[in-house]
Amino acid sequence: MNYFKELKVWQKAMEEVTQIYQITNSFPREEQFGITSQIRRCAISIPSNIAEGCGRKSTKDFNNFLGIALGSCFEIETQLLISKNIGFINEQQFISFESEIQHIQNMIIKLQNSLDN
Repeated sequence: MNYFKELKVWQKAMEEVTQIYQITNSFPREEQFGITSQIRRCAISIPSNIAEGCGRKSTKDFNNFLGIALGSCFEIETQLLISKNIGFINEQQFISFESEIQHIQNMIIKLQNSLDN
């Protein structure tokens, strides 16, 4: 199962990491070890867990890592909402990120469902 670079969900998650890094560059410097770091770690976790799951020997293990990636999607969605609420990103930025994250969530769920069949 070492084909993670071919997975559309991994590719989409990698794009999201880049966008997260770009937007968090504008966060206040004093948040470097706070929400900025937390959002970035979450974003990195998504494609990383997809890739790690692909490297496992069983479908069950892969599915488990997809579950971890999915959890990170929900976590980052929450952190982006917090960022909007405290004024680090605006409503339009939040809506755009939320849409992309939810798309990735749906892709992960569909991939998990396909593994179950």
